[in-house]
Amino acid sequence: MKINELCKALGADVQTPGDGEREVTQVTAGDLLSFVMGTAPEGAAWVTIQTHLNVAAVAVLKDLPLILIAAGRKATPELKLRCEEEKICIATVGETIYGICGKLAELGLGE
Repeated sequence: MKINELCKALGADVQTPGDGEREVTQVTAGDLLSFVMGTAPEGAAWVTIQTHLNVAAVAVLKDLPLILIAAGRKATPELKLRCEEEKICIATVGETIYGICGKLAELGLGE
């Protein structure tokens, strides 16, 4: 599913658009950055509540084109700027990590 379509289906608030035409077929979820670095499949959407600049570094390292920030949290200005530079989409959703992962599974995205 394309990032633009996915964000629309989730009713997500897009904070940085990234490459909205890029396809995402897998999802990873986690807040411990070292865990995500070690386990996230390249090209996956990442669900987290982390909002600081280091999130961008992990997304770049693992080629994660979409960061879904759960629980209604917002990215810091520094994170937004870096993600704009790297063409990474940041979108906020109101659901918990558990809730948004359920919705992603319903949309056919999985690990």
